[in-house]
Amino acid sequence: MIWDQLDAELADMAAQGLQRVRRVLDSPAGIEVNVDGRSLLSFCSNDYLGLATEPALIEAARSAASRWGVGSGSSHLVGGHLAPHDVLEQRLAAFVGSARALYFSTGYMANLGVVPTLVGRGDAVFADRLNHASLIDAAQLSRADHIRYPHNDLATLERQLAASSATRKLIVTDAVFSMDGDLALLPQLLELAQRFDAWLVVDDAHGFGVLGPKGRGTLAHAGIDLGAHPRLLYIGTLGKAAGVSGAFVAGAANIIEWLMQRARTYIFTTAASPIVAATLIKSLELIEEGDARRTHLGVLINHLQDGLKSTRWQLMPSRTAIQPIIIGDNEATLQCAAALAEQGIWVAAIRPPTVPKGTARLRITLSAAHHLEQVDRLLAALRQVQ
Repeated sequence: MIWDQLDAELADMAAQGLQRVRRVLDSPAGIEVNVDGRSLLSFCSNDYLGLATEPALIEAARSAASRWGVGSGSSHLVGGHLAPHDVLEQRLAAFVGSARALYFSTGYMANLGVVPTLVGRGDAVFADRLNHASLIDAAQLSRADHIRYPHNDLATLERQLAASSATRKLIVTDAVFSMDGDLALLPQLLELAQRFDAWLVVDDAHGFGVLGPKGRGTLAHAGIDLGAHPRLLYIGTLGKAAGVSGAFVAGAANIIEWLMQRARTYIFTTAASPIVAATLIKSLELIEEGDARRTHLGVLINHLQDGLKSTRWQLMPSRTAIQPIIIGDNEATLQCAAALAEQGIWVAAIRPPTVPKGTARLRITLSAAHHLEQVDRLLAALRQVQ
C-alpha cells in the first residue's frame, strides 16, 4: 500500500539520521531565542546584519500597516502593485546599479521565474554542482538541458560550453555558496558568458547587504558593474541580510520587461504585502549606512577562525558569515549539535541531501548582532564537545 511505503521511507530516513525536525521559536528571530521552551544562543540564522528585529524596521512596518493595510489584494499585473512595491523596485535598481528591478515574493520564486523565462527546450543551462536547490529546480523546470560542472571548476565549464550546440546558453551560479560559504569566480564566469554568448544569472542570496561597497553585493565585491553587462542578471534575497522577506531580479531594462511579461511565478501570484515592501525600503537605507555592522561582522569572523586554530575543529575556507565545520557522519553531526544545545548553543546540523553524502556539517552563521563574548561562548562550547 502507498501509505505503508511512506511509513517505511520515513523510518529509513530516521534510521540514517536524515529526518528533519522543526524547532518552534517562542521569541523573535534574534540572537538569543526561546526554542521549544529553552533559552538558546543562536548561530543558525541568516540575519547577517541583525536587522530582523531592528526597531526602525518594526516602526516602518507599523507605519505601513496604518497607511496601506495588510494585503495587496491581487497580483501585480491585475491590481496589486502598490506604490511601496514600485518605490522599492526603483530603489533596488539604483542601489545595485541596474536599469530596472523586479520584486518577487521569495528567492525561490525569483529563481523559478527567471531561468524558465530565459531558456527552454533546445537550450542549455550550465550550473555549478553546489547551486542551491531552487536553481536546480529552476533548471529542471525550464526543460533545457541541465549540464552541471564540478564546484568552481571553470576549465570543465569552458569545455562544456565549447561542446554545446544549444540555441541559447545560460550559466547560473550562487554568488556565495550557502553551505560552504565560499564565493563563485564571478569575473571568470562573466568572461566565459561573453565569449560563448551566454546569459549569466547570479543568485546573491547570501552576499547582498553583506559584501561589496555599502553592501551592494558580491558583484560589486568583485568589481563588476551590473549596468555595463546586458547579459548579466542579478538576483538578491531580501529575507537574509535585509532582515525582511522576498527577493528581486535586477538587470537591463528589456530583460526585466521580458520577465514581467513572461515569468509565471511573478504573473500568477498575489503580490506581497505592502507592509513588507515599505519595510524593505527602510531596510535598504540601513544596509547602505551599515558599514559599522559589516566591519563588526568581519571582526567576529576573524575571532571565530582564530579561536578554532588550536582545536580539532577545521572550518572550511570561508571569509563570509557562513562558517561550516565538516564532520561527515550524519549521526555524529546530530550528536555534536545536541551536545552544543546542552550548553545553550544552537547550531544547525546540516545533512544530505542539502549537502553531498559524507559531508554532514555544523553550519555556524554569524551576525552583526552577535557580541565577541557570545562567540567566545560558542568557542568554549566547541572545545567541550571535542
